[in-house]
Amino acid sequence: MLTNEESRGGGEASQQTIDIYSNTEALALLQPPHPHATTAILRESSPAAVMDLGTGAMGNLAPKLYQLLQGEYELQKGVRKKLVFLHQEMEGIKPALDKVAQVPWDRHHEQVKVWAHQMREASYDIEDLLDTFLVRVQGSEPVDQSRLKRALKKMGGLFGKAKARRDISGAIEDIKKQLQEVAERRDRCKIDEIVAKPDATSEIDPRLEAMCKEVTKLIGIDESKGELQSMLSSPQGNEVSHEKMKIVSVVGVGGLGKTTLAKAVYDELKSQFDCGAFVPVGRNPDVKKVLRDILIDLDKKEFREPKYDILDVRQLINELKDFLRSKRYFIVIDDVWETRDWKNIGWALVENDRGSIVIKTTRKSEVATGVIYQLRPLSDDDSKMLLFTRLFDGGGERPANLPAEACEKIMRKCDGVPLAIITMASMLVGKKTEDWLAVCNSPGFYRGNDGQQAHDTEWILSLSYYDLPMHLKTCLLYLSVYPEDYFIPKDRLIWKWIAEGFVETKTGTSLFQRGEEYFNQLVNRSMIQAVRDEDQGGVIYACQVHDMVLDLIRGLSYEENFVTISNDDEVTSPSGNKVRRLAHQNRVMKQLTQQEDDTGMARVRSLVACRCDIKSWVLHPSFKLLRVLALERCKCEEGWQGLKHLGDLLHLRYLGLHGINELPEEIGKLKFLQTLDLDGSGIRVLPFGVCQLTQLVCLRGGISTCAPDGLLKKVTSLEQLHIRIDNLNDESKRQFVKALGNLSELRVLCIFGFEGTVHR
Repeated sequence: MLTNEESRGGGEASQQTIDIYSNTEALALLQPPHPHATTAILRESSPAAVMDLGTGAMGNLAPKLYQLLQGEYELQKGVRKKLVFLHQEMEGIKPALDKVAQVPWDRHHEQVKVWAHQMREASYDIEDLLDTFLVRVQGSEPVDQSRLKRALKKMGGLFGKAKARRDISGAIEDIKKQLQEVAERRDRCKIDEIVAKPDATSEIDPRLEAMCKEVTKLIGIDESKGELQSMLSSPQGNEVSHEKMKIVSVVGVGGLGKTTLAKAVYDELKSQFDCGAFVPVGRNPDVKKVLRDILIDLDKKEFREPKYDILDVRQLINELKDFLRSKRYFIVIDDVWETRDWKNIGWALVENDRGSIVIKTTRKSEVATGVIYQLRPLSDDDSKMLLFTRLFDGGGERPANLPAEACEKIMRKCDGVPLAIITMASMLVGKKTEDWLAVCNSPGFYRGNDGQQAHDTEWILSLSYYDLPMHLKTCLLYLSVYPEDYFIPKDRLIWKWIAEGFVETKTGTSLFQRGEEYFNQLVNRSMIQAVRDEDQGGVIYACQVHDMVLDLIRGLSYEENFVTISNDDEVTSPSGNKVRRLAHQNRVMKQLTQQEDDTGMARVRSLVACRCDIKSWVLHPSFKLLRVLALERCKCEEGWQGLKHLGDLLHLRYLGLHGINELPEEIGKLKFLQTLDLDGSGIRVLPFGVCQLTQLVCLRGGISTCAPDGLLKKVTSLEQLHIRIDNLNDESKRQFVKALGNLSELRVLCIFGFEGTVHR
């Protein structure tokens, strides 16, 4: 449904509904005269278009409209003009939505939230309409006129309350009205002005508190401080005054204590130097102000003079160089986010062979230079000491009345992050002992507002999130489909991103390679934790999401209706919203509940089940728009027949089925399937229908899964292939191996049941 309601207090409520799902055949009205026209659109527009949190499907929608307008389509009279209007209208709305995406959701005015929510949901529905058209007209055979006439007769059922409208033009007219109402609300509520206004209340940077704490009261810092000081010290026998400048980068996730550590070392060693400065940088810094602050820290009496206020960046750099040239200095540049900012500051740091030291703290490994010190989380003992000290005003041991189970849950939740531990302690102070477990078990207990520290932790993690480019925000939010403490295989995650259309195309780079770049960027920004295979030389094969980061992205996903989590037979979705992505986690999956059916399953794009027992649950025929279907680490009851509607999922791009023993022949209908992952399944031989999946780029069989004869005759776009062929006769094996030479994009190949050499 595409629903448009007036915001509270914004006038009388009105609602128009467009039901685009009851008869998808009617979308063949936009008939492509050339059979390959739609293929180009589906391959190019979906991956290239990127959806972001603030704009919903807008990023995907505009390129698809553009492709329709530019493609070889015989559009019905008047339709092209209306499509042009839609394209222009959405292009006009997008800048305001981009501004919305730059600001934390909880800081927006309520009218902005309502407006952005309605626009996002509308854009999703319009994209679903276009996608359904593109899929329905695609196929090996052209659309015949008799089918087109049948579709025309059923047009009244296609658009719900649009009643007897018999063409796509009427549907677009309804969409126009929806967008016009949203635009009018934007003007009426002065959305642009509200979004543009800066927050009148400036927030206190939690880093300032870390800089003001007494070092003697810090817990768990001694070991890290000793290691960092050892890096900074001079080799025995060296003359300090003749040493080159040392640059040490302290790297770690937000809240780990980088600022605290750097300040502790700076305070202890500063007296050994001629001068020193400790200056924070942060996001989007004013480089001129940073340079000015360094000068003032170095010599407050001299550089507080008004004459230095009028100097530009180049002049300030020269002043710094002149001042530092003959001095042994110790400078800490705290919280550097971007390489360009570091370079601008670095120009002023003179190499004068006097044993000067520069410490830089950052949460991004790509910004780190010089000697790198990777800050570790607190040990279990130090974590408990910090928790109990904060909870009980100096007491460092667990009181007898504090449940041990609660302590263990808190430790797992915080994972040694000092700011997270302080946050938890602040939330638990003053609560009754019997309430502690209830607090710890609540899905969003980290996001409470009991104390300032809770806000500080969220503020720091949010800062990292809002610094991400739009495409990385979307990819990170998608990780909320996974449960806590889950090892997320890198390859599977990237293929899911591709299936959803999150990965942009780039000339000369495959979509998977581009997705790997996204993955590595999230690792470098400390938003996800890399999992390495030490037996394979430390190669990264998976990732985990820190519990605190997971809480953040789950909260954002809930607010934005990005992912709906179904846990313990409960669906957590904002009231009245359609479900776009459904995550089943650690539950028994039975028949579709009435609650699930009522939440609008027809709009689900991703269905991911992790660690579930699948019993009487059946893939519902209403999942017409599903792009991703993944059953991971699931156990299916014997004789399970839940995939009988699999052939109806024409939008499916990713199919991962672990724990199943049979795959229906109807899989051959999934013309746009890109990834088929059967690792962990008990399937013996793939059905012949797999040979019809011409867009397949990744095929992973289970340990006993064998290829059907003739697999590679049509399946020629593979980049990854893991399969057995010992079921084939000798001639079929030779033909299979020979056909491997035609797979020009193949990067990963694992063949079992073949003795010989594969030549490419």
